Amino acid sequence: MLASIASKCKEKLYSSTISYHYYFFSNFFQCGFASPLFVKGIRGCTRNHHCISYVKYIPIRVSRCQIGVLSYSDGSRHSYSTQISPKEIADQILTQILASIEEDPSISREELCIHYIQKLCASENLLAALSLVQTLRGRNIFLTSHAYDYILEAASEKNDIDLLSETYENLLISCGFINPSSYLIIARAFSNHNDPAILLNFITKVLEMKLPRNDIFLNRVIFALDKCGQVDKALSLFYHMKSLKYKPDLVTYNTVIAILGRLGRVEEMMQEFDYLKTVDLVPDLITYNTILNCLRKMGRLDLCVVYFKEMSERGIQPDTYTFKALIESLGRTGNIEDALKFFNELKRRGIVPSVHIYRALIFSLKKMGKMELALKFSDEMNEYLKNKNFVGPRDFQYENR
Repeated sequence: MLASIASKCKEKLYSSTISYHYYFFSNFFQCGFASPLFVKGIRGCTRNHHCISYVKYIPIRVSRCQIGVLSYSDGSRHSYSTQISPKEIADQILTQILASIEEDPSISREELCIHYIQKLCASENLLAALSLVQTLRGRNIFLTSHAYDYILEAASEKNDIDLLSETYENLLISCGFINPSSYLIIARAFSNHNDPAILLNFITKVLEMKLPRNDIFLNRVIFALDKCGQVDKALSLFYHMKSLKYKPDLVTYNTVIAILGRLGRVEEMMQEFDYLKTVDLVPDLITYNTILNCLRKMGRLDLCVVYFKEMSERGIQPDTYTFKALIESLGRTGNIEDALKFFNELKRRGIVPSVHIYRALIFSLKKMGKMELALKFSDEMNEYLKNKNFVGPRDFQYENR
């Protein structure tokens, strides 16, 4: 292209040459790179021996990233330019990465690549950052999802759903394991979009890739949306799943039952619980504990007892969570004798009571005026606290599924 420009301008040029001008990435990106970049330009002078301006860098916005433009001016009002594409930027950085690895084989490839990705994202060269991870993958250099998180975060901050989607698709292809943080970034990206169709379009694009275990992808997106406070979108995706090839599984229902229960939508929660049993899914311990805990918070002791009996009839053994919900519900409603029966049943099964159970029981006993019995259980709790295997508040939580 530059040769063509020189040919067009030969009448104005006394002499012209194609020359190479040396630039640094520190100037090119304005973000601290120390890698050299050679760019081709035209230099010459007119027949009147006036020097003309030659290659110069102009930062502009094209599409979604900032790119370099090589501009030539012939002294008139005409100018000619060529663009440095994201792929060319990525190739230039790859050369520097490979050179650094060759110079010091002990250097961490992951940390080195992440360093460049961070710089590109900081300078809003997001397409170049995405092109870099694609180029690295082509050289069999596979990065973890942590590296992709920087691009996802930057795309989210710029409200660029298309780039977010493309980055996530590359992440799925490249990584066998995806950090939960990646799903949280994706969920936050949709917080500024009230139209649920935007989220569903993103979901459709990912599902069209036909990768294995799309059910896990859907479950984690629903979980992340809930964690980010976007329960309406989480429920919308859940209801949309019912029309897809990838139907909600037990993990999906457990998540949605917990959401509905937390929102106090008990009737909807029970409807979904009853529905899952009609689609050949069997409720597990987590399902029942979620139901019992939500009913406890709503003061529905009658239903707590009903579902405790149901889980026992299904052969599902209760755990600490189960007994906590029952003992706390019974104690708060004044059924202290029944609460004590369940407490003794817990110990008979060899389950170590948690701090939460002791505190709930002690609180109920004091409320009923049974101070002596409350003091007895308080001393017992303090004795258990000396045991390192005692279940404390920090242990009283389920692992993410």
